[in-house]
Amino acid sequence: MFLNWAAVYYGLRTTSCPANNKNKRKADFLLVRKSLRFRQFECAIVIQKISRLVSIVIMSLVVSLASVFPAGRTIAHEIPTDVVIQTLIKPEGSELNLLVRVPLQAMRDVNFPESGPGYLVISEADKALRDAAQIWIAQEVALFENDRRLDEWSIDAVRVSLPSDRSFDSYDNAYRHVLSPRLPDESELYREQAMLDVMIRYSINDSSSDFSISPEFARLSLQTTTVVRFIAATGVERIFRFSGDPGIVRLDPRWHQAFFRFVGTGIGHILDGTDHLLFVICLLIPFRRIRPLVAIITSFTVAHSLTLIASAFGMVPNFLWFPPLIETLIALSIVYMAFENIVGSQWQKRWMIAFGFGLVHGFGFSFALSQTLQFAGEHLLTSLLAFNIGVEIGQLMVILVAVPILNFAFKNVIAERMGTILLSGILAHSGWHWMSERAAQLNAYSFQMPAMDYVFFAALTRWLILIVIIGSVVWMLTLVYGRYLKYEGNANL
Repeated sequence: MFLNWAAVYYGLRTTSCPANNKNKRKADFLLVRKSLRFRQFECAIVIQKISRLVSIVIMSLVVSLASVFPAGRTIAHEIPTDVVIQTLIKPEGSELNLLVRVPLQAMRDVNFPESGPGYLVISEADKALRDAAQIWIAQEVALFENDRRLDEWSIDAVRVSLPSDRSFDSYDNAYRHVLSPRLPDESELYREQAMLDVMIRYSINDSSSDFSISPEFARLSLQTTTVVRFIAATGVERIFRFSGDPGIVRLDPRWHQAFFRFVGTGIGHILDGTDHLLFVICLLIPFRRIRPLVAIITSFTVAHSLTLIASAFGMVPNFLWFPPLIETLIALSIVYMAFENIVGSQWQKRWMIAFGFGLVHGFGFSFALSQTLQFAGEHLLTSLLAFNIGVEIGQLMVILVAVPILNFAFKNVIAERMGTILLSGILAHSGWHWMSERAAQLNAYSFQMPAMDYVFFAALTRWLILIVIIGSVVWMLTLVYGRYLKYEGNANL
């Protein structure tokens, strides 16, 4: 296209020539077009040569980098996906020893001496190991004595261990192992295989003090699990296991410390548990006066307290399908209560339904509590009571907020009956989706008849005892509510 326009332009420039010179203009036109095509061909050759030169330069750079950084050497270490950290803590006299074992691959940005295909040169790695221990371990953990942070510490020993080593199964074995001679260089141990063992010594006032730990190892990997084993001066051993950064963990809590911790846990659980919140709202939508609220909420509270305590003492079936079954039933409770609100219900009967579903929700609370009871120390019953109190405080907060809002909306925005149907329909829709998803998960498990052995009959006996206790509580609640149940008429009495 360019050649044609250039030739035409040249032809226009020659229109001032005499008319009888037509053949000359045509010859000039062809000559210009041929010249431009030759120039285009020359440009193409030059561009091709430049491209070849650039390709040669790039290949030379690649070869040079490959010679500087041979294959098998890692330039930058990626964040590990999953890391398990083992810690052992023991106060002795005026000192407290912290033993830590962590995979060496989690110690990023530290250059460890290597040889051959990447074997650690262990005899030359002491300085790098100490740097890694200080940067990634000592500075990321805080220990407290009677709520006072221990700032005087020193790294007494570091060493590399094989992944097959089992010395951290006990404190005495781990202590001896960390102080033992280092592995020989002939161990042919890769960085990705090695374990880093560290002993940090803290100065304390008294070995019988109250100790706490705040490990912040979450940045060592995408999913960090820390196992803490505390050996008290009395010889009692406590084991903690948590993910991420748990905050301050009291290694041997007093009863009041456990109490307030679990009150906060209970409040947080009821406010974070959307399904529990929706169920409570379903309970109080049509019944917002004192008389029905007291009966319904009390029944729900007593019921979930029974199954929560029973679960804490090992009365929960250990079948894999039991947790998804409970989660499905919790979603079903929302759907049922919402539909009952739509078709109409009487509060004199609802307290029984609330009690029945409360038993189910108690098992749901126990699943969340099971990972937290490790922080109770010796105060299991105190912690259970505190957790229940926290749940009730959370429920009371929801009621104090929801009831005024519902009363205002039903009085000024929408008719009560229409608002009850509309709101219950929304809650039923949410509960139905949860129930469908959880039922699909439950369906993935296989159900088999348990073996008729001693374990089965022992569990059956515990369940029969629980059933008797539940029946007794229902009988007592019926007596307590007897004078209220005589009232008929308005549901909001």
